[in-house]
Amino acid sequence: MERDGSPESPPREGPSMPGECPSSDLGQTLSQILHHLTGQESRRGKTRNAALQDLSALLEATECDQLFEGSDTSLGGVPGVLGKVTTALEKYAAPPKEEQGRGDGYSAVAEKAAAVGLLFIKLLRKVEAAKKSLVGLAWKRGLRHWAGPIYMFAITHSVQQPWTRPRSQDVAREVLTLLLHVAECGSVAGFLHGENEDEKGRFAEIMGLLQPDLNKESWKNNPATKHVFSWTLQQVTRPWLNQHLERILPPSLLISDDYQTENKVLGVHCLHHIVLNVPAADLLQYNRAQVLYHALFNHLYTPEHYLIQAVLLCLLDLFPVLEKGLHWKGGAARPTTHCDEVLQLILTHMEPEHRILLRRTYARNLPAFVKRISCRLVVLLKALLKLICDVARDSSLTPEPVKSALLEEATDCLLLLDCCSQGQVKGLLVKIPQSCEDSKVVECVRKVQQVSEGAPYSGT
Repeated sequence: MERDGSPESPPREGPSMPGECPSSDLGQTLSQILHHLTGQESRRGKTRNAALQDLSALLEATECDQLFEGSDTSLGGVPGVLGKVTTALEKYAAPPKEEQGRGDGYSAVAEKAAAVGLLFIKLLRKVEAAKKSLVGLAWKRGLRHWAGPIYMFAITHSVQQPWTRPRSQDVAREVLTLLLHVAECGSVAGFLHGENEDEKGRFAEIMGLLQPDLNKESWKNNPATKHVFSWTLQQVTRPWLNQHLERILPPSLLISDDYQTENKVLGVHCLHHIVLNVPAADLLQYNRAQVLYHALFNHLYTPEHYLIQAVLLCLLDLFPVLEKGLHWKGGAARPTTHCDEVLQLILTHMEPEHRILLRRTYARNLPAFVKRISCRLVVLLKALLKLICDVARDSSLTPEPVKSALLEEATDCLLLLDCCSQGQVKGLLVKIPQSCEDSKVVECVRKVQQVSEGAPYSGT
């Protein structure tokens, strides 16, 4: 094997060609490589490069079945040690903090990623060969130690990011394709949640690997962590997602609560995916839906139009969950719903808004609030009729001009509700003039009925 002739290069134990070690020494040789990747001297770039060369030579010289020796033991045998090596390699190729990696730093990351990716390809080729020669499922037990770190590496480097380059992306994509092939999975989703009911899938494992880097203190140490989490989360849908709710909801809220708009939007997309793919009963449990609502509602005070767009789309899908158990029977004042709060805030913000993109975002989403009107038609109609009746029968000292103004505004609301419901209000009011004895109430109802179906409404 080619050795580093630099005087700074630390001495390495064992023969010059690790692949020449007998199979019983394979685990020891891998442990030495792991030490060179993670030990104190690993901070020297030449030491790590030498370790990568050693591992490459070892994989080439080792028979495929030797990589799975001891996979059924408590410590995992050779696959267990190799699993620690793959984890070290994944961390070695990970991008540094954003402020440390810009420019040439990110180019160096791409070079490391390409080199590590080629090693993962060699390892997966060995697994592919072992499937044909090994008896039983030893290869599956071995792959269980390696699949998680290799997957995280592939997702980190396979798409365009500041730390990737075309070469590293191509290698990472090949790694992901080969991983799915070796694991006998037709898609990333199948890899994560299992291809069938009997197979567990690896989503919980991936979330476990991400968990240490997804707390408040550490989630920005690696700029790829949020992207791997978000992308992985959105591959898993119903009915598999709800069982992982305790692991996926806190990181999504954490990312959405960041001061950077880019992270806020990413977090809101994660929350939206959860709302769409977790049953309402699970979201309502432990007040989760309320927590989601307040986290999203606070974003409506920000001026970034693309964040507002993401938040409103998420809220529109959250409203049916929040209002699932709300039923108003007309005996008292109708409670203000979450939908009412959001609509009121949108209209309040939209009226004086001079920024065109933000104003267009508000306007673009108003029709969605109108189209939900039909399912609330009876509730809103009851509320308006109760208001009209209460004002008409009011015997207090309220001045008559005030009462007249209230009745006029309530009638205008009835007309608007009729427009939003394509004329359904007229049909529901048809019997009121025949049974009601209050002339003021009847007058309001007749105003609504007199507006012709095709005539444009010109009220306030």
